[in-house]
Amino acid sequence: MAVTGELDPVAARVRRELAERGATSDFRVLANPVPTARAAAEVLGCELGAIANSLVFSSADDRPLLVLASGAHRVDLALLAERLGLGGLRRAEPDFVLRVTGQPVGGVAPIGHPHPLPTVIDQDLFDFSVIWAGGGSKDAMFATTAAELVRLTGAQPMIVR
Repeated sequence: MAVTGELDPVAARVRRELAERGATSDFRVLANPVPTARAAAEVLGCELGAIANSLVFSSADDRPLLVLASGAHRVDLALLAERLGLGGLRRAEPDFVLRVTGQPVGGVAPIGHPHPLPTVIDQDLFDFSVIWAGGGSKDAMFATTAAELVRLTGAQPMIVR
């Protein structure tokens, strides 16, 4: 797995876990943080929809849900909660995200968390042959496919908008 740039400890853990799980994609540390999908797409030279945002939500009973969402649109929380049979969903606070993922908001990776999270993957990500996901810090990203993310995370494919 190729790496460019210096890795912080959290990104190094994500990269190690990717390698242990057989992922062979390009792992990059960018010159500057890319805390938004738009910024990441511009730096990586890809379509906005090919950015897989790792978004953490909290259910009505404070259980985490990780949604790997295309950067091209917003997640419809009411629709997603209904499809999953949850009483409701809300965007998790940064301290909750850090606690359940061990990673900062703006750099959350699909893997590398202290414990596996229930995960949904946006069906729209399957439209791209290569997608880019967060690498555990605001300046780390890795190339993958939607199918590989399903394999790595056990994510349930779903329309989220």
